[in-house]
Amino acid sequence: MRKLSLLLCLLAPIALAQTNNSKDPTWWDKYQYILNNGPDASAGTTTSVAAGGNVDVSNECGPQSETYITLNTANPKQLAGGSNEIFRLPMRGYFSGDGGKSWGGVDLPLPPAIGANGVDFGSDPTLAFDSRGNLFYGYIVVFFSNGNGINGTEMGVARSTDGGKSYSSVTFFDFSGGTDHFNDKPMITADSNPNSPFRDNVYIAWDAAAGGSTGGGVRVARSTDHGATFTSVRADDPKGPGRAIAAVPFVGTNGELYVAWNDYAANTIAFNRSFDGGATWGSQSVVASKVIPFDIRIPAESFRGALVYPACDADRSSGAHRGRLACSWMDLTSAGVTDIFASYSDDKGTTWSAPRAVTDQFAFPVDRFNHWLSVDPTNGVVNVSFYDTRNDTTGQRYMTDTYLSRSADGGASFGANVRVSTASSNEHDCDGVFPCRSINYGNQQGDYEGLVAYGGVAHPVWTDSRRNTDTSTGCSRGLMEEVFTSSVK
Repeated sequence: MRKLSLLLCLLAPIALAQTNNSKDPTWWDKYQYILNNGPDASAGTTTSVAAGGNVDVSNECGPQSETYITLNTANPKQLAGGSNEIFRLPMRGYFSGDGGKSWGGVDLPLPPAIGANGVDFGSDPTLAFDSRGNLFYGYIVVFFSNGNGINGTEMGVARSTDGGKSYSSVTFFDFSGGTDHFNDKPMITADSNPNSPFRDNVYIAWDAAAGGSTGGGVRVARSTDHGATFTSVRADDPKGPGRAIAAVPFVGTNGELYVAWNDYAANTIAFNRSFDGGATWGSQSVVASKVIPFDIRIPAESFRGALVYPACDADRSSGAHRGRLACSWMDLTSAGVTDIFASYSDDKGTTWSAPRAVTDQFAFPVDRFNHWLSVDPTNGVVNVSFYDTRNDTTGQRYMTDTYLSRSADGGASFGANVRVSTASSNEHDCDGVFPCRSINYGNQQGDYEGLVAYGGVAHPVWTDSRRNTDTSTGCSRGLMEEVFTSSVK
């Protein structure tokens, strides 16, 4: 979650505000809310509800945003997810044992606060199963004291052995007091390849550059003991400026470890790789150059801004493109709207294909943002989900739907997009009422949404506001933003 200093650029023919630098980490808006209002009470036990062919996973008061989802390949009916809780302190976890038809909810553990009047909260969910069915939930922990500002940040990885119903252990590590950097935007993966020399290693990547550090850069931590301990190293150019955000790790077919991120100083999607289980790294390279350095305030996410980040995966199927790497990201088009682009590599990231849009193209302006990419390990199909404003009826591109794009040829071409959400969302107003108490303007949809694909079925997860004004016990401002999902065959 984030608060940004603005450097505005007017881009023809449609004027949109871009930023090319981060002043504060992306969890800043949650910090500001809790500091000024105090946290809401525990949500307790929650269960999902069906909603027009989709599933409201969270079904609780207050805003949830920045969603993530994963699947246990040893038991494909078992899915797990997570989201930020903007008005509450802990992270929220979700679990399903029936392929995503129904879900339960649980809070993640937090460490003791620091100092007098200390408070701590979690932010930025990311999850992965290993080959043995252990589930790992990564997040950052922010420590602060009322009146004394931020006391520091650290990484957290919680472990579940029951598919996310409970988290029996948690490891906190890489604490920083904030004088050099803040930790931000983690992503996690596990090496589930049965023949890998690094099988069941757990890797989590994040940026340690927020707050002005030139020495933080991209960090990658590895665990060789099922999440009990982690050792971190820097994966970007150690002599570089350290201006990075949204590092995503992913594992190849033989245990190769890759990481991509947004290098907003160089304005590229950057990349590096490790062939020894994350102990050492090669030289930083480039997937693609881009137009938007950091984020852009499109109409559908005009208050927070849509973040530029990569989402990447490797083809672990037995198909023709086994071993191929694929990455997607958002960028600005010559028409002045945002779109989702993808590129692939057949040589372990040495070279990459020319970027291509994964979306349907229209003669009228449409924005796309908050994407994720997942390669189905059973058939090699590249799946990309994203927000899309094509169905907007306000004339301002405020309304969004979640769409899915698929490629059966390893990312070389993409078929017609599939609408996933059965009702549109609007994070600008409530049926024309602006401002609306049932919208969390500081976070809106958040910085990313999740997707996992397996067995020919894609499971997108997203932040949805169709029920934001619905009343429920204890909801002073309505349900607000909710976590939604659907299964797409």
